[in-house]
Amino acid sequence: MIILGIDPGLARVGYGLIDCNMTQKKMLDCGIIKTSQDHNDGERMVEITRDLRYLINKWKPQIASVEKFFFYRSSTTIKVVQARGVVIMTLARFRVPILEFPPMQIKLAVTGSGKANKDEVSMAVIRELDLSKPPRPDDASDALAIALTAYYQQRIVK
Repeated sequence: MIILGIDPGLARVGYGLIDCNMTQKKMLDCGIIKTSQDHNDGERMVEITRDLRYLINKWKPQIASVEKFFFYRSSTTIKVVQARGVVIMTLARFRVPILEFPPMQIKLAVTGSGKANKDEVSMAVIRELDLSKPPRPDDASDALAIALTAYYQQRIVK
């Protein structure tokens, strides 16, 4: 099963793809969808949609895992929520089933602690996917952690 993990944002959307079965998991791809600061928000949403469509068409994920937005008091909150909506809509248009997890649940799933920091999450991703170095940037590593969370949840459900 191919799982697409998504760490939503407006400037950068992290993505991570893993291929897994009940006993094995490996990273297929990871990176970011980076939008241009020179574009207006609508154009940036189109960029996210276009690049996400490309990933879906290329990898054909059976499931997607998206980080639930954790509300901060920030000037970018609305824009991140809007970008997340574009991600959810794009996945739905391609009929990719979506699982959503809050940050604390993702950290707990991959590290054993809901209060893990970025480095601990990154080290867990390296260990779980048998990688030689940390995925970069952090958004890609986070997206792989989100994909792993879906993998663990699917193993429990089955």
